Amino acid sequence: VELISFNYILNGNQVTLNWSTASETNNRGFEVERCQMSNVKGETLKDWEMVGFVEGHGTLTVTKEYLFTDENLKSGSYSYRLKQIDFDGTYSYSNTLEISFMNPTTYSLEQNYPNPFNPGTKINYVIPEESFVTLKVYDLLGREIMTLLNEVKQAGKYEIAFNANDLSSGLYFYRMESGSFTSTKKFMLMK
Repeated sequence: VELISFNYILNGNQVTLNWSTASETNNRGFEVERCQMSNVKGETLKDWEMVGFVEGHGTLTVTKEYLFTDENLKSGSYSYRLKQIDFDGTYSYSNTLEISFMNPTTYSLEQNYPNPFNPGTKINYVIPEESFVTLKVYDLLGREIMTLLNEVKQAGKYEIAFNANDLSSGLYFYRMESGSFTSTKKFMLMK
């Protein structure tokens, strides 16, 4: 197997691994291995564990893309690698990805970007623990226009894309509620 890329995307407390192959011969698949690094008496210990398996495509000569998402991680430093296994049992390891992140400790609702916007913008928010989150848009008179989010989310940092194609130009507010946290920001739609 000719591996041409192995990367990750960190979103909240989940890591999405993505990789691609230029060609494959006799490829049964990929074991995804993770290790949380720990420091004992000044020594870094690595204990690898398999966290998933992604089927390969046997033999082919075209580029193939693969994805695997590891969810509900706690703050810390992690390493990931792929164990590519052939149908005959032989295997090889990919390079290792090192990932560190800290779960947030406070709630926050950030100012959207861009602002003013037309017609799309992004809203980022942070929650320090699993909780029910609502994010709603209101007009200048306080009437609810739209619900962007109304669900339980894990601790982490998130981004929501908001498209205001159906709204007219003007000043609007967005409000987030989660547990006892409430925050409101204003934003301007300019068409």
